[in-house]
Amino acid sequence: MVLSVLLFTIGVIGVLVRRNAIIIFMCIEIMLNAANLLFVAFSRELGDSSGQVIVFFVMTVAAAEVAIGLAIIVSVFKNHDTVNVDEIKSMKG
Repeated sequence: MVLSVLLFTIGVIGVLVRRNAIIIFMCIEIMLNAANLLFVAFSRELGDSSGQVIVFFVMTVAAAEVAIGLAIIVSVFKNHDTVNVDEIKSMKG
C-alpha cells in the first residue's frame, strides 16, 4: 500500500508541476498503475479476485487512453510544433 501511495503521489506532483504534455500523460499513467497496484494488493489480502478483474478493465481503458491521447498529442505537435501546455492557446474556449 505504501508503494502505491508513493507512486500516486509522484504522479500527482508530476501532473501539477510539469508543463510538457507527454510528461503529464506519463504521470497520469503512473497514477492509474498505482491504483491498479492497490486493487491487486487488497484483492490478495482479502482473498477475493474482484480487484484483479477491476484491474483488467482499468488496463483496457488505459490502453485505449494511450492510443487516443498520443494521437491527440501528435496532432497538436504537428499544428503547433510544441507539446508545452502553456504555449498551446488554440484549445482555449
